[in-house]
Amino acid sequence: MRRFHFLLVILILSSCQTPAEQLASGMDDYFRKLIPENGPGGAVLILKDTTVVYKGAFGLADLGTKALITTQTLFNVGSITKTFVSYGILTLREESKLSLEDSLLKYFPEFKNKEIARKVKIKHLLTHTSGLPDIRKVKEDSVFYLTADDKQNWYPITQTDSLEFEPGTKYNYSNPAFNALALIIEQVSGQKWQDFIREKIFRTSGMTTSTITDGAHPSSGVSHAYTKIRGQWTEDDFGEEPTFCASGNGGIWSSVEELARYELAIRKATFLPSAVIDESAEVKVFPGWVGVNPADRGWSWVIDKTPEGLKCINHTGHQGGFAAYYLSVPEKKVFAVVLYNAPYDVDDFRSYTFGQLKKVRWLD
Repeated sequence: MRRFHFLLVILILSSCQTPAEQLASGMDDYFRKLIPENGPGGAVLILKDTTVVYKGAFGLADLGTKALITTQTLFNVGSITKTFVSYGILTLREESKLSLEDSLLKYFPEFKNKEIARKVKIKHLLTHTSGLPDIRKVKEDSVFYLTADDKQNWYPITQTDSLEFEPGTKYNYSNPAFNALALIIEQVSGQKWQDFIREKIFRTSGMTTSTITDGAHPSSGVSHAYTKIRGQWTEDDFGEEPTFCASGNGGIWSSVEELARYELAIRKATFLPSAVIDESAEVKVFPGWVGVNPADRGWSWVIDKTPEGLKCINHTGHQGGFAAYYLSVPEKKVFAVVLYNAPYDVDDFRSYTFGQLKKVRWLD
């Protein structure tokens, strides 16, 4: 009887919680179980409409100093960077300074095979459908690639003799494609691409502390990343991870709070017209598609569905020990982002978060 009364009290208390309180309880429980004591962790934030309904920070940003993670801690966001680079390219198109139909030969005359360079266009780089093989010898020359920048990571691709497939007909994820796009931004804008993104996107979105790798990663004010080696947390970021300095594909550092500002700027069409923002989140299918799976890429964004069948615009990020997930459900004005400084499972975060959002009926 006593156990029945206890369960009844718990049921009554839970029924008195608001949806936001129910969500917070579920998310807190998830992260407290996931993040080890005195280990690396992460930060998370969820928006409903324009209101922050949940934010949390767990674990250490630096195992050496024992600095705690906060929701303002800067993490390397990995490939979420590609969405910023994509918007940079679209900004230049809006300024009539380039076309997505431009071939790579226009920007990279050093291509060994000119016919390949003529076939591949900017739109193919944006959607990972270029067919260009990644022939960088990262494992064989890991010391060089510890500090190699965008140009040094892209150059080997220009020396390829063949394509893996005809441009636009298949999908194959390409990091060097976004090193090339960053270099195109520099050529066309006449300024460093990092400065261009700061001016056109960070500043207009209110991302005042976010930064971008330019050589070494920022020397202070950012978290460090870790992976476990033989049971011990071992630093795995700048200086340990090859290609970390190739920043066009993964060089942005931000916090969950500032990525929420990025999301709101996208919704409000702050830095590009709403028609262009909408276009960026539509799947691009080019003539002659023969890929095994249906195309699912907009201009860099992944476009898929929630378990309820709602459109979901998202992107993961992985670099060194960092892991990230950015997801938006526009129809319900729901946004969630997690930034980790250890390789925790971001797909599990997605599944769990969708489950919690379903419980509070925010995906109905």
